[in-house]
Amino acid sequence: MNLKKENSNPFNIIVIVAALGYFVDIYDLLLFLVERKDSLKEILGAAASNDEVQRIGKQLLNWQMGGMLIGGIFWGILGDKKGRLSVLFGSILLYSIANIANGFVQTVPQYAFLRFISGFGLAGELGAGITLVSETMSKEKRGIGTMIVATIGVFGAVVAGFMGSVIENWRYSFFLGGGMGLALLVMRIGVFESGMFEQMKVKKQSRGNLFSLFSSRKNTFKYLNIIMVAIPVWYVMGVLVGFAPEMMEKLGVTSFIPENGKCVMFAYLGITIGDFASGLISQLLKSRKKALAVFLFLTGIGIVLYFTIATYSETLFYTTILFIGFATGYWAVFMSTASELFGTNIRATVTTTAPNFVRGSLIFITMLIDLIAIYTNRIEAIVVTGIILFVLAFISLWKLEETFHKDLNYSEENHLV
Repeated sequence: MNLKKENSNPFNIIVIVAALGYFVDIYDLLLFLVERKDSLKEILGAAASNDEVQRIGKQLLNWQMGGMLIGGIFWGILGDKKGRLSVLFGSILLYSIANIANGFVQTVPQYAFLRFISGFGLAGELGAGITLVSETMSKEKRGIGTMIVATIGVFGAVVAGFMGSVIENWRYSFFLGGGMGLALLVMRIGVFESGMFEQMKVKKQSRGNLFSLFSSRKNTFKYLNIIMVAIPVWYVMGVLVGFAPEMMEKLGVTSFIPENGKCVMFAYLGITIGDFASGLISQLLKSRKKALAVFLFLTGIGIVLYFTIATYSETLFYTTILFIGFATGYWAVFMSTASELFGTNIRATVTTTAPNFVRGSLIFITMLIDLIAIYTNRIEAIVVTGIILFVLAFISLWKLEETFHKDLNYSEENHLV
């Protein structure tokens, strides 16, 4: 196969396919949060209490995130061993079929199984897409490519929130998500494999060795640092936005009741703008770290607003959700940085596992909240958890290396066999 030259056009076929793939990925990922209450009310029966719906909803979300944790490892290793396109195809096919099947569930165990399978499939698409974009574009423009992927992709959550409001039957929402994924597979035709990966295949090197990330102190901390920087995103999305109705109730709000669909829609509308803005700022400042620092700081401000003025009125609440979404829009820069940190022979593993470990961290975030709640009330436990996560995120960002001008055409030397 002829190796492809670096592409300076940010609107090439790989960027477009990766962006649409992430669009469907995010749509399906957030669809459960949107349809959580309606679907469980039907499956459990109208007599089910809100506490029961919330409890089972958290369990199902953990099943989905558990699938993403395991899937992230599987698809990441596969991407480095067999190629980025294998993951792009396989992951989209798996989560599309799982979501169509999800529209037929009748029991909670069936629901849990399919959320796990869907999460497993969803874990592969983003990492493979970002890796392809990073390896096929010039270092001056790859940040723009990633920005486009993230900006278009997260808009899928806005659509998920909107469709959750207009589609009366929650089952049709899952059918639509799965159908979009299958349609996307047709667009995969014409997408070529990364030239860097093709070059690496002919070399006698170990590829996709997850344990090699922990073979040295430097690699271990580099990997953990990039994960910790992004964990506040899922603290916000998984706790403050995903369970906004319950949060406002515990904060004593009686004047309005947030809707799951609208919360997701406003949050990800903000993220769509934020991803574009953070990517642009990163390009203008020629620094990933500075852009990450700005938006991490803004996220902290957004959380303060959430627990204060957001409780005053419905308008202030959704405005705050929009701002929080914008602030957490540093996901695009996070993905660029993750892709740029390591060599070609382990890049897909890092780029795929890192975001899924961030998403899967929601399991441990909720466990930490539950642990702290033993000694105080739940709202204070959530606040304390947020403070801990932000302190760790800023420390990790401080320790992180700058990758903006980094040449990606290399392999990790300690992986040679």
